Amino acid sequence: MIVYLDLIFLTNLLLNGAVLATTAWARHKRVAWWRIALSALLGAFYVLLLFLPDLHMLYTFAVKIIFSIVMIMTAFGFSSLQNFLRDIGMFYLVNFSFAGCIFGLRYFLLEANDVLDGIVFTQAATVNIFYIGYGMLFVFALSAIFMFRNVFVFTKKKNDMQTLLAEVRIMIGDVEAVCTGLIDTGNQLYDPLTRTPVMVMEADRWKEWLPPAWLERIRRSEVDQLVAGFGEETFVWQDRLRLVPFRGIGRGTQFMLALKPDRVVIKQGEQVRDITKVLIGLDGGTLSHDCAYQAIIHPAIIAN
Repeated sequence: MIVYLDLIFLTNLLLNGAVLATTAWARHKRVAWWRIALSALLGAFYVLLLFLPDLHMLYTFAVKIIFSIVMIMTAFGFSSLQNFLRDIGMFYLVNFSFAGCIFGLRYFLLEANDVLDGIVFTQAATVNIFYIGYGMLFVFALSAIFMFRNVFVFTKKKNDMQTLLAEVRIMIGDVEAVCTGLIDTGNQLYDPLTRTPVMVMEADRWKEWLPPAWLERIRRSEVDQLVAGFGEETFVWQDRLRLVPFRGIGRGTQFMLALKPDRVVIKQGEQVRDITKVLIGLDGGTLSHDCAYQAIIHPAIIAN
C-alpha cells in the first residue's frame, strides 16, 4: 500500500483549521489566527501517529478525548469551565456534522460492488490508492462546513423570530381581523398630530371591507390621491380613516392610509395586552416573504 503522508498531513491540517474556525464562528469568539493554526497543526501531527505501530496506544478513546481537549485549549484558551465545556460541545458538533456529511457523500458515490465489499480503500492496477482523492475529500469537507453554517444561521434566526411573534386581534365595530405580528423595534411610526403609534399591517387582510379601487391605490403607493375621492365613494369606516405621513427609503414624504380600531388585543405567550390607542397602517405589499407574519407591531404598544 502506498500512503502519501504529506497529503494526509496537509489535508488534515486544512480540515482541522476549517473545523476550528467554524467552531470559533459558532461560539462568537474572536481568536488569533496563529492559535487556530497551532491547534490545527497539533491535530495534523496526531493523525500521523496512526501509521506508527509502536504508538498504537495513543489511538485509544481516552487519548483522543485528551488530545481534543488540548486542541481546544490551544485554540480558545480556558476562561471558565462553563465556556470550556461549551467550546468542546460545539467542536464535536461541528466535527460530527462534517463527518456525517462526508460519510453520506462517500456512500452516495459508491458503486454497488464497493458497497457490498464494504471497503475503505480499493485497489487500482497493482497498487492501493485512496478511493476518494484528498482534493475531493477537502471539497466535501468545506461543503459540509458551509451547509452546517447555513443551517445554524437559519435555525438561530427562526428561533429568534419566534420570540418576537405575537397573535394580533383587531376589532372595528362587529369586524374582527386576526393575524400574526412581528415586534419590531425599528418601527417608530407615529401619527404626528396625536402621537398615536402606528402598527403596520398588510392591506390585503382588509380586502373584504375596503373598496377594490382603494386597495389598488394602496398597492401603487398613491394613497395621497385617495383624499380627493373621499366624498365620491361611500365607506362605512369613513370617520376612522387617517393619513399618516412617513419618509420612505430613497423617497420624499409619503402617506400611509390608516384605520382607527376600537381595540387591539396582542397575545404573546401568556401575556395579553388590550390596546385602544393605536392606528392600523395599511401596507400594499407583503411584509414577510415566507408569510411568517402579516403585521409589524410598534414597540411602544408592547411597552405599555
